[in-house]
Amino acid sequence: MTSRKKKVQISVYLDQAVMVMLADYAARREQSQSMIAEAAIASFLSPDADERREAAIARRLDQVDRRLARQERDIGIAVETLAVFVRFWLATTPALPEPAAQAARAKAAERYEAFVAALGRRLAKGPKLRQEISEDVDPKEAGGI
Repeated sequence: MTSRKKKVQISVYLDQAVMVMLADYAARREQSQSMIAEAAIASFLSPDADERREAAIARRLDQVDRRLARQERDIGIAVETLAVFVRFWLATTPALPEPAAQAARAKAAERYEAFVAALGRRLAKGPKLRQEISEDVDPKEAGGI
């Protein structure tokens, strides 16, 4: 003879969306809605619920921290790439006399359009430059430009 604890019935009001989620979840698990609701309430009210929520938040914050670190690295790569290019360009490109400068500006507009198109293709299919750069390069071994 097994003794069952007598359960107390309550009435609750749920948003329609929450009710649909409860019904769907119960159907997928082949459990009663009452049992799912009881387990959810017990979990919410349990003493370790705060610790579980805190652990979940800590995991999410760690993920955000890793993403921010990658973004910081990527931005650093972009800034250094631009700085190296500008330095190289300034060091190797002499100023042009005015008649030649007008023709150069016209050609530059054409070349810039080609550059933007090539950049668009590169961004669309990759691989990205940041994926080609090793994270563990020793600055002393990398040399300089």
